[in-house]
Amino acid sequence: MTAPADAAPATPHQPGRLVVISGPGGVGKGTVVAELARRRCDLEVSVSATTRPPRPGEHDGVDYHFLDNADFQARSAAGAFLEWAEFNGRCYGTLRQPVEAACARGRTVILEIEIQGARQVRQRRPDAVLVFVAPPSRDDLLARLRHRGDDPDSVARRLDLAEAELAHAEEFDHAIVNDDLARCVDELEHILDTVDAAD
Repeated sequence: MTAPADAAPATPHQPGRLVVISGPGGVGKGTVVAELARRRCDLEVSVSATTRPPRPGEHDGVDYHFLDNADFQARSAAGAFLEWAEFNGRCYGTLRQPVEAACARGRTVILEIEIQGARQVRQRRPDAVLVFVAPPSRDDLLARLRHRGDDPDSVARRLDLAEAELAHAEEFDHAIVNDDLARCVDELEHILDTVDAAD
């Protein structure tokens, strides 16, 4: 059966946007992204893969895709990652296929990743929008890192890395300070709305 002559042709989905949320460890990226996802039904949050063991309360496929080292390296060699990085002896990465599939469906996809990974995304997807989330102060970041329950050596390493990463905020399209969750997410929503309006 053929469509009526005056029927409008089917239009393909406009490709979705890829938005990277990055910043120092402990700055609250996960909390910001979770609140953004709660407010907006027009986006999908990518689930990263990692070789680190789950923390209490984390679930495979929800918080992370938990992979062993051999599986992670095999996928990396096969080009399965959009980006990946190693930190503190553990690998973290974004699986390419789910992101590309969601974008093809016209969805906005949020990646919550480290700065090294954000740079890789910039190289592979120049159209991605990169947002840097900064702490209000060094003392605030230190308190957040300690609150996470990491061991003192890990906290010290993360703090040193954070100070180096803060110097690279200008590489991002936008920067926001996470000193108040609601205001921070408001700013992020404004960025998304502005980017969408520019298309």
